[in-house]
Amino acid sequence: MQYRIMPKTKDKLSVLGYGCMRFKTNSFGKIAKENAIKQVRMAIDNGVNYLDTAYPYHRGESESFLGEYILKDGYREKVKVATKLPTYLVNKSQDMDKYLNKQLSKLKINNIDYYLLHSLDGPTWRKMLRFGVLDFMNRIKKEGKITYMGFSYHGTKEDFYEIIDGYDWDFCQIQYNYLDEYFQAGIDGLNYAYSKNIGVIVMEPLRGGQLVGAIPKAVQAIWDKASIKRSPAEWAFRFIYNHPAVIVVLSGMSEDAHIIENIKIANEAKANSLSKKELAIINEVKETYQRLLKIGCTGCRYCIPCPAGIDIPYAFQTYNNHHMFGGRLSRRLMYARIVGMTSKKPKWTTMCIDCGKCEKACPQNLKIREYFKNVQKDIETPVIRAVAKVGKLFIK
Repeated sequence: MQYRIMPKTKDKLSVLGYGCMRFKTNSFGKIAKENAIKQVRMAIDNGVNYLDTAYPYHRGESESFLGEYILKDGYREKVKVATKLPTYLVNKSQDMDKYLNKQLSKLKINNIDYYLLHSLDGPTWRKMLRFGVLDFMNRIKKEGKITYMGFSYHGTKEDFYEIIDGYDWDFCQIQYNYLDEYFQAGIDGLNYAYSKNIGVIVMEPLRGGQLVGAIPKAVQAIWDKASIKRSPAEWAFRFIYNHPAVIVVLSGMSEDAHIIENIKIANEAKANSLSKKELAIINEVKETYQRLLKIGCTGCRYCIPCPAGIDIPYAFQTYNNHHMFGGRLSRRLMYARIVGMTSKKPKWTTMCIDCGKCEKACPQNLKIREYFKNVQKDIETPVIRAVAKVGKLFIK
């Protein structure tokens, strides 16, 4: 196993981390314990020393599972444990201590090594500031309940900068892969954190399995013709490991074969090791995916700011993903959260004032206002808008 040094904490962390959100489950929807125990311990025995969980994973069972079955028999001393404060459940200052204490109890430990504010975006960060989260983070460090403080992120690049600059973070966690290089925090956010000496944990390296699942034929043809023979998973992981700012890449592993392959990749892939030829292959795959997109948006953000406040690239990204990788409800719910729940003002495409400013700015000459109709039909459905309306009542 290869290890990288977290810049501020100086911890030596395995480049592969175990994401504890996708264990196999039984017919009752509960974690298949024997299988999960075997797999997590197999990973640890092969050098993985970073376990990532969160309050809601496996309907609240993940933390308890780790505490009951993994963090014992000498394994606690072999790993760093990361979990996350459920910011979406925090409605008053006292809630922060309440959930932290619950998590310590579920994990059966006195100290959490890496603690994160879960799933931040701009509005959620500002809500947490109103509840005194800065004092809370400083205090729980002094009390020894947590060692290092970070956050996981799902929002705009601009809000990411605001959050990075808003506290003396030890680390952060972002979504990053070769297809999402310019999505959410993206490569610019990754480099910005690096410039601030903040180590980055990467989640969704395979886009929840989408980059290794039902691969479009045109994409598979590129992998097949490459002189360097690798699985789609290895190409995806090597792309991320190539960046020196990335300290740990999380993978939610539920198959023995995946664990074995991912450990092998983590043993071999190094920073700044991909050749120009290899990067060109990955870029060709990326460009092929982009050609297959329903809307040819590159995410350049020339159309931003929109006078009506619409995040046009995000709307189109969600629409494209919906059609390329399957119409998952979870994707539309995330869209509803960002567009209709956590934003100060709704950002639905129906808010368009028909000024045409975006189309004049678009280097791809997209008929943006026409595409809004597609988004409204497939993403901004009446049900999704109703969910956002109800959800907003609980986010203040």
